[in-house]
Amino acid sequence: MQILKPYEPFPDVAYASDEGLLAVGGSLTEDRLVEAYSNGIFPWYDDTQPILWWSPDPRMVLFPHNLKVSKSMKQLFKKDAFKVTYNEDFETVIENCAEINRKGQAGTWITDEMKQAYIGLHQKGIAQSVEVWENGQIVGGLYGLYLKQKQVFCGESMFTRVSNASKYGFISMVRRLQKNGVKLIDCQVHTNHLESLGAEEISRKEFLKFLK
Repeated sequence: MQILKPYEPFPDVAYASDEGLLAVGGSLTEDRLVEAYSNGIFPWYDDTQPILWWSPDPRMVLFPHNLKVSKSMKQLFKKDAFKVTYNEDFETVIENCAEINRKGQAGTWITDEMKQAYIGLHQKGIAQSVEVWENGQIVGGLYGLYLKQKQVFCGESMFTRVSNASKYGFISMVRRLQKNGVKLIDCQVHTNHLESLGAEEISRKEFLKFLK
């Protein structure tokens, strides 16, 4: 693990710890974030910690053609249960992702510093959001970085305030990205929820091939 100065280059991801921790410190500028994601690195820390940079091995990813849609979700789509929009209210999405209570988690890793950095990336068209609406209210959503030239979308966080809302938005987004030629969706680390949607673990080496 390396301690970074504000603009010091990231070390090779091969130096990450067994848990995936690569470096500590540095800066959280917009350019720095794009550099990180383009090299298979992402920040994950809370407001009691310095900036922590991660590159886990294995890596949880979703190949769009492997998306799994359950029978119950197919029924929701047939009913047009929710309205889905893109990039209409990025700030509300990231605020909700930061505030939502998560099982086994006392706080949030989406600090004020991170919010401002991702909002800046959104204004440049790099960070993108999905909004899920019911009766005119946002009830779910997610955001991440769209590395268009690499045909990779790096998912960051999602939230739901109504059952199945975030899943509905995620499935809608994956279908849309697939039509746009995206080859891979980076889900970072394993969760049962992502696995149920078709995500799988691949080696970091294989994941980096998609970024190169």
